[in-house]
Amino acid sequence: MKERVVLIGAGSVYFTRKLVVDLIHREEPLVLGLVDIDETACEMAEKLTRKMVELKGAPIEVRASGDRRELLPGATAVIAAIAVGGREAGRLDRSIAEKYGIYHTGGGDSCMPGATSNALRVIPPSVAIAEDVLELAPQALFMNYTNPMSTVCRAIRRETGAEVIGLCTGTRDVGEYLAGRLGVEPSRMRYNAVGINHLTWFTEIRVDGKDVKPRLREIAREQVARARELSAGVDDSPEKAELRQKIEDLQPFSWQLFLLLDAFPAAYDWHVLEFFPQLIRGRNSYFGMTQGWQMEQYREERQKTYARMQEDAFASAPLPQDYFETIPGPHEYAIDIVSSINNDDGAVYSTNLPNRGRIPELPDECIVEGPAMATAGGLRPLAQPRLPPGLLGTLATQFQWVEVTVEAAVEGNRDKVIQALILDGAVDSYENATLLADELIAAHAQHLPRFSAQNS
Repeated sequence: MKERVVLIGAGSVYFTRKLVVDLIHREEPLVLGLVDIDETACEMAEKLTRKMVELKGAPIEVRASGDRRELLPGATAVIAAIAVGGREAGRLDRSIAEKYGIYHTGGGDSCMPGATSNALRVIPPSVAIAEDVLELAPQALFMNYTNPMSTVCRAIRRETGAEVIGLCTGTRDVGEYLAGRLGVEPSRMRYNAVGINHLTWFTEIRVDGKDVKPRLREIAREQVARARELSAGVDDSPEKAELRQKIEDLQPFSWQLFLLLDAFPAAYDWHVLEFFPQLIRGRNSYFGMTQGWQMEQYREERQKTYARMQEDAFASAPLPQDYFETIPGPHEYAIDIVSSINNDDGAVYSTNLPNRGRIPELPDECIVEGPAMATAGGLRPLAQPRLPPGLLGTLATQFQWVEVTVEAAVEGNRDKVIQALILDGAVDSYENATLLADELIAAHAQHLPRFSAQNS
C-alpha cells in the first residue's frame, strides 16, 4: 500500500526539509500532504518540497492545504510539529521571564516559564488535531514533535485517547556524542536511557559489552576542569561570544551531573539546565555566563534560514545540484519508525510513551522517554532497570508539573498556571509567580481564548 504521510506544521524552519530528505532517500512511492494555517508558510513549504522532489526525481506526490481535514482522510502516518505565535511568542516569553530574574536556556521548550506559556498555547490546537486524526485517519500512525513534548503528548492522550508517539532525536544525538568522546563508533555502544524528554538519563553505557563509566568519569573531570578554567575570563560582552561558545561546547553542567548522579543526561546543557533553574538563578550563574546569551544569535540564524528557504522556494530557478548537502543535522526518526513497524523488524527507538511500569515509582500514564521496539503491533516499550532515588527526584516533580500544566491549558485555569510556575521552581516567590502568570496570559491573550472565556 502506498504511504500517505501528512505533516501538520509544514512551515517549520528546519523540520520539513529534513523530513522531505528522509522521504526522498526512502525511494518508495508515496503521497506527502503539507499543512500549515499560515498561507505564506504553506506555499513556501509546498514549492520548496516540489523542487526537492524534482531535483532527485523522487516518486512523491506533493499536496498542500491550509485545512488539515482536507488531507487527513486515508493518511497512514500523521506528523504534528506546530508552533503557536511563532518565534516572536517565544521571544516574548523569555523577555517577560527576565523581568523576574529568570533566564531561559534552550528557548524554554522543556520546562521553566517559557515552556509553561508555550504549553498553554499549543495544547488546545494539538488536542484538536488529535480529534481530527481519530475521526478522519484512525488507522494512521500519529507522531508528535511539538514541544514541550511530554506535556503535549500527555494532553493528547488524556483528552482524546489518541495513541500519539512523541519523537525527539536528543537521546540518539547524545549517544553519538558520548561515543565520540570515547573515540568509538556509535554502533559499538549500547546503553539504557530513560526519563522525561530533554532530561533522559543514560544509566548504563557499554562499549563491546564493557562498562565504560570509569573512562567517562575521567572525561567528566577533564571537561569540568577545563570549563572552570575558561570561565575565569568570560563575561557577557559581545567580544567574549567565542569563549562562551567554547565553554558551552564542553557541556560542563551535564558532566557535573554525571559525576554526581552516575548517569549522563540528554540532551546537552542547552536543555538539561532548564530542569535545574534553582542552580542557574540570576546572572553569571553558569560557569561565569548568563544563560540565554546565545538565544538572540540562535534566533537570528533561524530567521536567516527561513529567509533562504523562502528565496529557494519562490525563485524561478531550480535548486542547485548540491542543495541536499547544505541541509544540516541528522535525519529524524519518523519515517524510520513507519518502515520498521511495516516490516516488523524489531528496531529500537527512543520514544515518548506512557510509563506503564517502565519507572515503577512514577504514575502509569505520565509520558516517559525511553526505548521501544518497533513491531507489527506498534511500538512496545522496553523495561528498564530501577532508578535510584537521586534520579527519581529529578523526574518526579517534573511529571507533576506536566499534569498541572495540562489541566491549566485545557481548563483555561489561571490558578493552575500559578501552580505550574511554582512547581517548575524558577520563580523565587509566590507573589512573582502570580505576577508572571498574569503577565504571560495577558501577553498571549489572542492565543488563549479559554482563559478569556474564564474571565468573561
